[in-house]
Amino acid sequence: MLNSDTRSRILQLYPMLQELPAAELEDMLSTARLLPIPAGTIMFDENQPCQGFPLLLSGSMRVIKSSANGRELQLYRVVPGESCILTSSCLLGSTRYQARGIVEETIEMIFLPATVFHALLGKHAAFRSYVFQLFTERLTDLMELISAVAFQKLDQRLAALLISKPNPVHATHQALADELGSAREIVSRLLKGFSEQGWVKLGREQITLTDITALKKFAAL
Repeated sequence: MLNSDTRSRILQLYPMLQELPAAELEDMLSTARLLPIPAGTIMFDENQPCQGFPLLLSGSMRVIKSSANGRELQLYRVVPGESCILTSSCLLGSTRYQARGIVEETIEMIFLPATVFHALLGKHAAFRSYVFQLFTERLTDLMELISAVAFQKLDQRLAALLISKPNPVHATHQALADELGSAREIVSRLLKGFSEQGWVKLGREQITLTDITALKKFAAL
């Protein structure tokens, strides 16, 4: 059973649940369990069926698409207060996953069974609006990703990725390559070029941005 602190966190992060009738909300929370899931865990994989709807309370998850040769492209992240639109899509269409979800930072979450998800979607406008608002936001993000992959060079995408992160950037070259759908060797070579131009300073699993203005200008070319 969830304690009062956990219940409070759920309602704070997912305020649309506060619109539920008190008895229905209590029934849902009384059967929910808080699930800790360690970093590196595969939450779901391609062609797996979807079992329910996750609500994250802490941590983060990456959703990636893999190619036959093992290359990966990050589609989006899921953080507390959000949920996974691919999961929503699978539940709505009774289809299987077409990508992989990997825990990036250890997650705490509750899991709504598929039957509860469909009941909430059908009966409560606030929950329905939340789900479709997520679709709108993620579709915009994915359109920007498609545009970047199709029309921007990799070095520009790398510059844009670096300036989107807190400075200094705590990430390996491999992790950046995974986000860009590229190879580590290529990303390392581009970072070395950025370093030679004085835009970044490279360290062990850390990249300090030393000329953010130049990076922004380069990313916008």
